[in-house]
Amino acid sequence: MIMLGYAMMCLIFSTTFLAIKIGVDAGMPPFWSAGVRFFLAGLILMIVMRLCGKISFSVLLRKETLWIGASMTFVTFAALYWAEQYVTSGVGALLSATGPAMVLLIRALVLKVNVPRIAFIGAFIGLGGVGLLMLPGLSGTVHGLWILACAVVIIGEIGYASGAVYSKQVSSKMKDVSPIAQNAAQLMHGGWMLLVLSLLTERGQIHVGAMLEPEALGSLLYLIVVGSMGGHTLFYWLVARTNPVFPSTWLYISPVLALLIGWAVYSEPLSWMVAVGAGIVLCGVILTNLELLQTLWKGKRSNGATRRSLELERRLELEQPLPAKSR
Repeated sequence: MIMLGYAMMCLIFSTTFLAIKIGVDAGMPPFWSAGVRFFLAGLILMIVMRLCGKISFSVLLRKETLWIGASMTFVTFAALYWAEQYVTSGVGALLSATGPAMVLLIRALVLKVNVPRIAFIGAFIGLGGVGLLMLPGLSGTVHGLWILACAVVIIGEIGYASGAVYSKQVSSKMKDVSPIAQNAAQLMHGGWMLLVLSLLTERGQIHVGAMLEPEALGSLLYLIVVGSMGGHTLFYWLVARTNPVFPSTWLYISPVLALLIGWAVYSEPLSWMVAVGAGIVLCGVILTNLELLQTLWKGKRSNGATRRSLELERRLELEQPLPAKSR
């Protein structure tokens, strides 16, 4: 059951990029689409958790969830939804995979945390792959908006990484709140911010008729029910039955699946240079967390584990990105 749940989670997270692309191409204003998705998904999760007696709506009043929602949902997805007007869903997924490298660089350069040299090398290798994806001529798409959209996704990932680092620092203050409740509050905060941004910038683009088109409505419902609610529920189900790290390894699988799904289902171009860039990005992401992944691969340590092994396991739990990377 665990591997089945893991496979379903990876598939869900990889298809959300294409669902975003389909909705945007169908005429859904990007900020409005993202805002409706996250606010409704968070609200439904919040209501369900409240009916189960596992949450108080007061979590919405905590400044921690407000700031995390602003960085990890608002900034990240405002950037991704806008960018997918001009880049393919597969490239959007690959660029989004740079989140772990951004987390590492912020922790090392801003918080002055010591990180392994191999992780630094991996971060810069990943950014090199991003450079390949940003070259429109080599990527098969020749227009300046391609480069701008790629840069915007990277900026969004910096916002995500900042929120991830902050959430780790304040996690001790929120031990009384379940992770699903925290996630619901984060989604709601990010959602209403996106809706405000939409009203300020997309007022003339919001048409009820366009939103009721089968592609647009189907995309929105899929992202709310399957992407935001189903994917996150599976993630936390896996965390409860394995460890906080194993489910996060979807980051190394879903970008490749997203690239292939976009090519096979939506006829998105897949040039050899995009494939090379994808490989470089993923190699960088793996190297960024290589030492931690090695610890995960070796499994849980026995009672006689060495101090170094235990320290690595603690780092493994503390340094992994949060599940809001789901798209």
